[in-house]
Amino acid sequence: MIARRTLLAGLASLPVAAMAAPAPAGFVKRLSPKLDAILPPSATVEFLAEGFRWAEGPVWVPQGDYLLFSDPPANIVYRWRQGEGAKPFLSPAGFQGVIPVGVREAGLNGLTIDKKGALIAADSGTRAIVHIDLRTRKRTILADRFDGKRFNSPNDLCIAPSGIIYFTDPPYGFTDGDKSALRELPHNGLYMLSPDGKVTLIDDTHRRPNGVAIAPDGRTLYLALSDEKQPEVRAYAIGADGRPTGQRLFHDFSAALAQGQPGLPDGIKVARSGHVFATGPGGVHIFTPEGDALGLIGTGKAVANICFGKDGASLFLTASDRLARVSLRV
Repeated sequence: MIARRTLLAGLASLPVAAMAAPAPAGFVKRLSPKLDAILPPSATVEFLAEGFRWAEGPVWVPQGDYLLFSDPPANIVYRWRQGEGAKPFLSPAGFQGVIPVGVREAGLNGLTIDKKGALIAADSGTRAIVHIDLRTRKRTILADRFDGKRFNSPNDLCIAPSGIIYFTDPPYGFTDGDKSALRELPHNGLYMLSPDGKVTLIDDTHRRPNGVAIAPDGRTLYLALSDEKQPEVRAYAIGADGRPTGQRLFHDFSAALAQGQPGLPDGIKVARSGHVFATGPGGVHIFTPEGDALGLIGTGKAVANICFGKDGASLFLTASDRLARVSLRV
């Protein structure tokens, strides 16, 4: 254990392989002229860094003017800053200590920043929602159980204007998935964590709940289903108490999946304008709030997650083993 921590401490000072000069790559496919209001016609995809096992959960940290993103299988959170590239920031990021047998992803997955500037993370390895002070690196568990039973492996999360944290809990962190002996809950759920610490299960009807995002007005919650049998994004109407009052199909990715395009519905974000950016087969799909498809940003690989950069002027993509960026107008 001491040797492992020494190795990780040394690793934290080493930069990840960076693209020496970020060059245009990937593609932008325009399905509607309305996309020009979101992406400039000259927009291209830049690859910024590579060499990760599986890049995930990007979030922009305005207080420090940098990006954080996770590598759950490696149990590392990286920091990317313009001119510096990507370097380990938290290592170990999720589970602290010897990783239990049966845990496939010990690190953090989805990341977000709360109103006070703290990192709130879906900790797949610890099987909890955690609060991390970015200055001191102090970790606090906000929730790790429902009805007295441990979560599976929290995957993604978002914070509503009300302060409610919505998060998903699929079995991806387990080596044996649904059949893992570590599993305590009988379902893969969508939950809400209230500011008072209460955990409420709001949907347990989907096999693979994954990415989750809230509209700026807090009235619509989007859920991505990483399910080959139901590759969809669902939209929930949210009531005054933060609970769903109904749900509908926002977009069905079955056709794109049938074409063999890489990826499944995964990460999802909503711009201040209400436009929905959802990863899925082929890359990042851009929709109007009504669900009309405007365009696609592709990297040639599965895109796990996305986030908006400083002032919404860019979109960061974690695409398999790489970090990428594209300019925006929103």
